[in-house]
Amino acid sequence: MTYVIAQPCVDLKDRACVEECPVDCIYEGKRMLYIHPDECVDCGACEPVCPVEAIFYEDDVPEEWKGYYQANVDFFDDLGSPGGAAKTGEIDKDHPLVAALPPQEHDE
Repeated sequence: MTYVIAQPCVDLKDRACVEECPVDCIYEGKRMLYIHPDECVDCGACEPVCPVEAIFYEDDVPEEWKGYYQANVDFFDDLGSPGGAAKTGEIDKDHPLVAALPPQEHDE
């Protein structure tokens, strides 16, 4: 089991979750953040600090965003397990589900 970042993060990338993650498993794509499913230790530290409530436990992802579980998994297909987001920096891609979205508006 793992945590999942969903649609509310698209075009926001607040990064409060990154600061809170004790294992550095939240990676930055072009338009949103992704949790590495094999590196996540299910501590839940990221979820309460997300200002737009985009992070869910895998079994609790709302129906409308269920595809984001697979998006978080598939994002790492060609990256493997880098062993920590800090050393990778922003990754110049997004999952096709995210890339196909129109720009997202956020109240800031």
